[in-house]
Amino acid sequence: MPSLECISDQAIKSHITRAVHEVFTTMLGQNPRPMEGASETGGQPWPPLSTREGVHPPHIVGTVGFIGEVNGLIYLYLPEPFARLATCRLLGLDQGDLGQGNEEAAINDAIGELTNMTVGVFKNGLCDSGYSCRLTIPSILRGRDFCIEPVKSVLRRVFYFDCAGHRVVTDLLMKFGDSSP
Repeated sequence: MPSLECISDQAIKSHITRAVHEVFTTMLGQNPRPMEGASETGGQPWPPLSTREGVHPPHIVGTVGFIGEVNGLIYLYLPEPFARLATCRLLGLDQGDLGQGNEEAAINDAIGELTNMTVGVFKNGLCDSGYSCRLTIPSILRGRDFCIEPVKSVLRRVFYFDCAGHRVVTDLLMKFGDSSP
């Protein structure tokens, strides 16, 4: 069984970049571009919200975990306007049609599924590298002016993407073995 230390930062970056690109291109018709300087804190201001004090736009954050030989969570941060656009693209709706029903539930479902697909592609990359794992159920977090703070023993990598002029953030938390992150 490979150890977590054997998963290079380059492999992690490659898996997450491939996952975001494959899902966003196929499902949304968008071409996400990685933003340079991604590191543990992504080389960008953290949390992944506006850098102007007092102006923190709302975000929709999908999260899906993976458990097995490697355990982890991926948080997919989408600014609310992009979450609405992604929902319309996934459901084949015009922006005006989204408000005709339960808009919040539709967005939650769509972003949950988008996150599930993205983490699924990432997980498949881990499995192909010898780390058997399976997905957990998706959940949604909504709000502004918040950040996720993992425990010390967890490997954290944050990657930023520009997609249709919006900053999409993947916040990856991983730990090797049977204990969860």
